[in-house]
Amino acid sequence: MKQTQVRNIPFSPPDITDAEIEEVIEVMKSGWITTGPRTKEFEKKIAEYVGVNKAVCLNSATAAMELTLRIFGIGPGDEVITSAYTFTASASIIDHVGAKIVLVDTAPNSFEMDYSKLAEAITEKTKAIIPVDIAGRMCDYDSIFKAVESKKNLFRANNELQELFNRVIVMTDAAHSFGAERNGMKCGQVADFTCYSFHAVKNLTTAEGGAVVWRNVEGLDNEWLYKQFMLYSLHGQSKDALAKTQKGAWEYDIVYPAYKCNMTDIVAGFGLIQFKRYEGLMKRRKEIVEMYDKALLPLGINRLKHFGDNFSSSGHLYLIRIPGIEESARNEIIIKLADAGVTCNVHYKPLPMFTAYKNLGFDIEHYPNAFNVYKNEITLPLHTLLSNEDVDYICDILKEVLHGTKSVEFQVGEQNV
Repeated sequence: MKQTQVRNIPFSPPDITDAEIEEVIEVMKSGWITTGPRTKEFEKKIAEYVGVNKAVCLNSATAAMELTLRIFGIGPGDEVITSAYTFTASASIIDHVGAKIVLVDTAPNSFEMDYSKLAEAITEKTKAIIPVDIAGRMCDYDSIFKAVESKKNLFRANNELQELFNRVIVMTDAAHSFGAERNGMKCGQVADFTCYSFHAVKNLTTAEGGAVVWRNVEGLDNEWLYKQFMLYSLHGQSKDALAKTQKGAWEYDIVYPAYKCNMTDIVAGFGLIQFKRYEGLMKRRKEIVEMYDKALLPLGINRLKHFGDNFSSSGHLYLIRIPGIEESARNEIIIKLADAGVTCNVHYKPLPMFTAYKNLGFDIEHYPNAFNVYKNEITLPLHTLLSNEDVDYICDILKEVLHGTKSVEFQVGEQNV
């Protein structure tokens, strides 16, 4: 490797300005630091931005997904389908509610589940499908709903809410894709339920946090559903802390022995400032994606395509695949990049490769496409604190490392995943 001034480029630091810090101070001075007026305002802003009637803010996307399953009455005896190629949260919530996890392999050379196999996985026990908008790009929902409709005759509702939909529900793990669009519709307008993450590494962060929105469905009482999320997230209390501050309004009921996963005003205030900046943050991410594409595509490196005629990603992660290498060579490349000050990651190690999922009976041999995508995948830094010079440095170092890796064979020409 040629002599170059080594930079220190972290993978995904939060982009926090004085405005966020000042807002958090203001919240703390206000005396209202748990769920209160700022959380409600943040919910309103999210719903308006997405174009839906309601949004519920919680302490994580994981909580948003689990509560949705619980409110739908999904549990023991039911099955829920998700991708084998995702973070554990997409599947662990299924186990939390007592339902059976059903994993679908990815399509060949794709980060998304194989939609041609999805209908085969649907049985009369299936109650939900959890697609994953990986890296910030929305899934092919036309294919997902087509699979759902093709097996609608198998659906057996267990309660009134399930009867209202009268089919398998589609609840998206949209941890990466707040602000993404596909076919003129925003992420949150397509799936039945959409769950976002505002974790520290996400495009819009509240340090920890998440939200759930849902499509406007005829016959669905949005106020009732919103109240269910409030009950489930605050111990089943009939009144939240804000309501109990009204004069003489101390008394409340516990209508269900529920959970504790509400969002606080401290993090909601943080999120409100991030929200004001969000369009600019996404624009910068797009600029960085375009810089990467211009530098790396001529090498024949495969990459997930973020922007096209009918879709626009949130630009959350820059996923590349190096043709012709196995796990060991991929790991060696990541170490060499780290030695040069460039911190990378892998998204994702397929679930069947983890001990927890092996113990549930999953075997990676049954998910060959997911393994083939994983074995040569590298995620490059993509965040709004990167300068143009940082991106140039990352690309230059990657080129040097790849040309020094004997097992890499390049095929020049644009490759998309």
